[in-house]
Amino acid sequence: MRALGTCLLLGVAAAATGCGERALVAPDRFSGDAIPHSLTGMPGDPEAGRATFVARDGGHCVLCHVVAGLDVPFQGNVGPALSDVGARLTPGQIRLRIVDASRLNPDTVMPAYYRVHGLNQVSRGLEGKPVLSSGQVEDLVAYLAALDG
Repeated sequence: MRALGTCLLLGVAAAATGCGERALVAPDRFSGDAIPHSLTGMPGDPEAGRATFVARDGGHCVLCHVVAGLDVPFQGNVGPALSDVGARLTPGQIRLRIVDASRLNPDTVMPAYYRVHGLNQVSRGLEGKPVLSSGQVEDLVAYLAALDG
């Protein structure tokens, strides 16, 4: 039985894995519960990350998470509060959770924002495209890592 994140983990040709496509994150990028290095090779922009965090057409993270002092209406409480996430998790741990939280918790309701395989109910126009770009992931990492309570 293939685990949900196996194709993401392997990141090798489809013929070898049966996954049907190449993973966006190569297997050597993972280390325990983190992706230690930037997906782009550059640090993200925390202000752009904040914009993605609240944007309805971006991550829309506020739908499920709350950040104290963030001036946006209707912050959610489905996921954990993130006001001090930068004090609790490393940037690499934050990155992995944005890329594909199901690698850590297969039962999570958090979407995989940087995965394109093994997904359900994807609109035809969006098949093969991650929800966020690698740059947006890095921007979110920069924003969230700065939230230290």
